[in-house]
Amino acid sequence: MQWMSRMLVFSREENLADARRAASMFLALDRLPVPLIGRIHGAALGGGSGLAAVCDVVVAADDAMFGFTEVVLGILPAMISPYVVRKIGLSAARELCLSGARFTAERAQQIGLVHRVVPAAKLDETVAEQLALFRKAAPSAIRATKRLLTDVYGRRPGDVLGLTVDNIANQRVSAEGQEGMRAFLEKRAASWVTNSDT
Repeated sequence: MQWMSRMLVFSREENLADARRAASMFLALDRLPVPLIGRIHGAALGGGSGLAAVCDVVVAADDAMFGFTEVVLGILPAMISPYVVRKIGLSAARELCLSGARFTAERAQQIGLVHRVVPAAKLDETVAEQLALFRKAAPSAIRATKRLLTDVYGRRPGDVLGLTVDNIANQRVSAEGQEGMRAFLEKRAASWVTNSDT
C-alpha cells in the first residue's frame, strides 16, 4: 500500500528507475544458481504471483489465493510477464493477466504455477521434504541444470544438440560427476549429501 501511494507521485523517470529495480530483482531470482522454493499462504496477488512464477518449486496452502491483478489497477504485469508466460503458457497467461481474475491454489496447480497444494498446517513439512530432495543433488549439477533448462527452453532438440552433448560431457568428468557416479556404483551416499535420509 505504501509503495503504491509513493508511486502515484513518481515522474516517468522515477517510474523507470523503480521498474528497473523490480525487473532486476526478478531476473536475479530467476538466475539464482540454487533451487528457489516458494512457500505461499494467504493472498499472492500481482507481484506475489509473479514471485511464484519465478520459483523453481512452489508449495501453496490449499486456501491461498493467486491473481495477476495489475490490469484491475490500470497497470500492467510487465516485469513479471516473461516468467509468467514461461511458467503457465500464453493461453493461461492471456486469460488471467487480461482479466485480473483471482484464482485458487488448486487452479494455480492445474496451470503449473504451483507444484504442491497442501493444508496450511503442512506447508513447512512439505517445504522441508522438498529441501531434503535438493540436498541429495550435487550443487554443480543443480547449477548446470538450471542454466541448461533456460538455454534449451523453446528451442528445437536439433538446435541444442551441441549444447546438451557438451553439458553432459563436462558434468561427467567434473569432480561431482565422478563422485556421484562412483557413489551410485558403490551403493553409498555421495559426499555432498548432508543428511542421513539417502
